Amino acid sequence: QVQLVESGGGLVQAGGSLRLSCAASGRTFSNYVMGWFRQAPGKEREFVAAISRSGGRSGFATSVKGRFTLSRDNAKNTVYLQMNSLKPEDTAVYYCAARETVATGYFVRVDDYGRWGQGTQVTVSS
Repeated sequence: QVQLVESGGGLVQAGGSLRLSCAASGRTFSNYVMGWFRQAPGKEREFVAAISRSGGRSGFATSVKGRFTLSRDNAKNTVYLQMNSLKPEDTAVYYCAARETVATGYFVRVDDYGRWGQGTQVTVSS
């Protein structure tokens, strides 16, 4: 099974930017659809973004569309979530997730993913 380690979280002022990374190890990275989810205190884990195995297709939650971008480097076994124009409501623990699949698209539900990282805290101050 693939192991996932997130990094890049931190404290930023509203309007600022952060780039989260998720490094994978253990299996063939290009076999996995990769997703990002977040969970704020007292709320359920929610979809943020996902990218297909090849990187050719990606999708975003409405709340982050136009502000966040997602990319992957299969040679480096890493996926990157670039977060711009951050808002206080983006504050949450961000989780990287992986699903091994032959599908050419991506997945948006928590239950679609079987492997998760430990999470990284993102705090946006107003």
